[in-house]
Amino acid sequence: MTISLILALDQGTTSTRAIVFDVLGQPLASAARPVTNTYPADGWVEHDPEEIRRASVEVLQEAVKASGRDAAEIAAIGITNQRETVVVWNKVTGKPIGPAIVWQDRRTAGHCETLRAQGHEQAVVAATGLLLDPYFSGSKIAWLLDNTPGARAAASRGDLLAGTMDCWLIWNLTGGKRHVTDATNASRTLLFEIHRQEWSPAMLDLLNVPVACLPQVLDCAASFGDLEPAILGRAIPICGVAGDQQASLMGQGCIAPGQMKATFGTGAFMLLNTGDAAPVSTSRLLTTVAARLDGKTTYALEGSIFIAGAAVDWLSVKLGVAGGPKAAEALAMSARPGHGVVVVPAFTGLGAPWWDSSARGAILGLTRDSGLAEICAATFDACALQTRDLIEAMRADVPHAFTAQADGQGAQLCCDGGMIRSAWFSQRLADITNLPVRRAAFQDTTALGAAMFAGIGAGVYASAEQAIAARPKTETVNPAIERHPSEAAYARWLDAIPRIRG
Repeated sequence: MTISLILALDQGTTSTRAIVFDVLGQPLASAARPVTNTYPADGWVEHDPEEIRRASVEVLQEAVKASGRDAAEIAAIGITNQRETVVVWNKVTGKPIGPAIVWQDRRTAGHCETLRAQGHEQAVVAATGLLLDPYFSGSKIAWLLDNTPGARAAASRGDLLAGTMDCWLIWNLTGGKRHVTDATNASRTLLFEIHRQEWSPAMLDLLNVPVACLPQVLDCAASFGDLEPAILGRAIPICGVAGDQQASLMGQGCIAPGQMKATFGTGAFMLLNTGDAAPVSTSRLLTTVAARLDGKTTYALEGSIFIAGAAVDWLSVKLGVAGGPKAAEALAMSARPGHGVVVVPAFTGLGAPWWDSSARGAILGLTRDSGLAEICAATFDACALQTRDLIEAMRADVPHAFTAQADGQGAQLCCDGGMIRSAWFSQRLADITNLPVRRAAFQDTTALGAAMFAGIGAGVYASAEQAIAARPKTETVNPAIERHPSEAAYARWLDAIPRIRG
């Protein structure tokens, strides 16, 4: 039978999804399950790892069944995952020692602040490209080991394994045979030396994480093990793994230096490909691994927005906008022009370039004429304004990326994610950032990127260039308003930020 399919598993913050692609990058079928998020304390966010494990198996099975194709046609499986979210489990029993701590979780803010006050951040940035922030995985692993009875003793016996969500899934999908991750996920842990591409003894010591519990780090396209035959009827190789934002970068075709993308999901994440250079940001952006293929590492500058689509959900869940995001968008479109309302959705602190875990959200600029429509409009605009923050920071760090591209075009922002399905929001994003926004026709570029990495790993594609040639078409949304209104909106935003910090 012809090997003509690639199966992608996309494990995200709010859903676990599987998509069957053909080798031309066209989706044939999909299946999804929601992910339960729990909030046991202020700033805490957790998942049930077992729920995610079960959902992953179910969506893989359902997607293949829905495609009407035989599992024998699947060349490889690619996995992409919410980054920084961690699980610690017992390799003897296979059971997690506690809940998964989600990337949004801020419970280790005090620990990170203590280390920062002790003067460790400069060394952390030099080694990992990251900042001392509870966003990243290392302090989360240490918290689970320190706050779970018997965990430190079990770790010292070598009984515990720890890793990001891809590790947990691969270990289970391969029947406990492989404890592995890829370089992009490893680069988000605060424990990985991104220049030498190995676990850092200094960072492991600083955060008190035993190296014995950590996974082996592989390229994004590699042999990660074989799927247990009982799941789909045959031992399909897992050949591609990448963190969700790096998978999206691949899915958007941003493989050349100077190309950048933004994904708008629960949060929003913007990456600028910097090639083989790993610049140290002066704007408090992150230097991260964009991909590692055939042992060659490509780097990126990254800015992370903690709350994007989650703010739109908040309008429905907490402010009572009936009808969900579509209704919120319709209200926003009806808002009074020049209303002056600013919403800062710092529900779990501020991400880049502010990095303030103590910041909290606020609504400013209310008048008697302000109503729910204006608050909705300001909430959508907040996602675009936070993106503008990241663009200005990247412009300061890598100015040449905004003046010339390898293809001779000016800078443009490749976008995907749920919010980008809205033509209205895409136009607001282009207006506020003053950049052309290139919308992917197929929005699940994260899963597509995972499939591309898997295709490279399985030999379906000879190179990254060949893989991205199969990408679906895109459309470009150009800025449509004069600079003055967008600059005035950004000035109001910059005035609001100091008011909610600390």
